[in-house]
Amino acid sequence: MAGRHRSPELDEADVAREDPPVHRRPIGPILRTYGGVILILVWGLAPFYWMVVTAFRSVDYTFDTTPWPTHVTLDNFREALSTEKGNDFLGSIVNSLIIGTVTTAVALMLGIFTAYALARIEFRGKYLVTGVVLAASMFPGVALVTPLFQLFGELNWIGQYQALIIPNISFVLPLTVYTLTSFMSDMPWELEEAARVDGATRAQAFRLVILPLAAPALFTTAILAFIATWNEFMLSSQLSNRATEPVTVAIARFSGGDAFTQPYTAVMAAGTLVTVPLVIMVLLFQRRIVSGLTAGGVKS
Repeated sequence: MAGRHRSPELDEADVAREDPPVHRRPIGPILRTYGGVILILVWGLAPFYWMVVTAFRSVDYTFDTTPWPTHVTLDNFREALSTEKGNDFLGSIVNSLIIGTVTTAVALMLGIFTAYALARIEFRGKYLVTGVVLAASMFPGVALVTPLFQLFGELNWIGQYQALIIPNISFVLPLTVYTLTSFMSDMPWELEEAARVDGATRAQAFRLVILPLAAPALFTTAILAFIATWNEFMLSSQLSNRATEPVTVAIARFSGGDAFTQPYTAVMAAGTLVTVPLVIMVLLFQRRIVSGLTAGGVKS
């Protein structure tokens, strides 16, 4: 009947059966986001992919434009590792490991103490030191080639490891100090103060409290410093010789079968052997790298 009122129970049942409103995200921003990500991936990975593909091509198909190798061969890797043409690729890898390890260790040792002083100790000229450290990272490395060559030449250091390690330390130290300072600035002061109250000296508090807490930042900084040293070419090409040249210089000096032949495929194979381990290392530790870089930028 028209005048009959519906019971409250029926009204509640109808409301319960109504579908909740569906909020659909606009498709345009999603497509633009994924399109940008794909563009960045292609831009960054296409040269690396082409290097790997060319490394497996036969020499006769060096300039083949197919996106995958049609005649797969390992001869390029054998040529890259061979010493018959005066190349010493394995020796240059050892040199790069020595230079990178020593540079990273010294930069961390200097950087951790400098960062602790800048982040936890008040002293006159503190902000001036911070500005100088940051300004050093902006100085173009190419401007140092001639002065360093003259200086190390007078010291008879050309072709020795110290001529390659010392400049690399100066290049990676600003990054080390900046990263560790940012991390330590956000550490809780209460932990260090509690250790001091319990009778620990500043050195003991640093060793037992600060260092364990700074482990993620130290790990991240060590990886970044090592990669930067591993990839350095400009100064190494001027300050090294055959006995101490790193792998980047060794690849640039690869020689072919004669004076008119460029060993493109062997160079690509050598580049693959040098790059792939670094890529795998970064992929394996990417979470720790990201956490180490962002830990100092989040306020608790």
